[in-house]
Amino acid sequence: MRNYDDRIRRRNDQALLYGIHPVREALQAGRRPLQRVILEEDTRNPRLKEIETLCRQAGVPVRFEKPDQLRRESGTIHHQGVVAVQAAQPYETYAGILARARKPALVLVLDEIEDPQNLGAILRTADAAGVDGVFIPERRAAGLSPGTARASAGAIQHVAVAQIVNVAQLLEDLKKDGFWIVGLDPKAKKLWHEVDYLQSIALVLGGEEKGIRHLVKEKCDFLARLPMQGGVASLNVSVAAGVVLYEILRQRASLSPPDG
Repeated sequence: MRNYDDRIRRRNDQALLYGIHPVREALQAGRRPLQRVILEEDTRNPRLKEIETLCRQAGVPVRFEKPDQLRRESGTIHHQGVVAVQAAQPYETYAGILARARKPALVLVLDEIEDPQNLGAILRTADAAGVDGVFIPERRAAGLSPGTARASAGAIQHVAVAQIVNVAQLLEDLKKDGFWIVGLDPKAKKLWHEVDYLQSIALVLGGEEKGIRHLVKEKCDFLARLPMQGGVASLNVSVAAGVVLYEILRQRASLSPPDG
């Protein structure tokens, strides 16, 4: 019988885990989070059903594919109907981020940003701007994958990131904890620098194609936009994040004594 460690491979710089026992043990131990799990579709194997249940309980996204796709994902025929992608970094909790946040606090809420390159770039800027934490949805969004880690240039190790189930509910919870919610939207009336950022702020950034979803937009206290003078309709979301975060730093500079 092969050692379970043999069931871990690296492909395209991702840590891939395959086989029923290794994936089940990873889910039960929880020491290194799983980014997602791919299961063989239309299976009646009770052990794979158990893994699906464990994924649901742990909030790990599950995708169903044909056996040929599982073979391509894992690079082997010995996948036993399950392949998992391990996360590059553990996730923080909502309570953990708020407990360590400075006053006034500053967090980012990313609404379905799917490109790991964009997420990594945002984390890099968030680290530089002193963001207290970043919230990302567990579905239809990039996570803390090796690709995100590379794009962050090491910032993934320094920025607290929490996965949440429902973005709209998260914003309600943040409001109860004293945050003002500011969403970046190209149709907003206010410009980005006309918002008062001196209170605790949750800055909401939308996905690459659709921006902030309508339900999430309704939960925002303010919407702001960045003016566009050229022929392109909007900035890359990571660039937009940097512009607004440094405006927040500029406004808050008066709250802190100068360096030295």
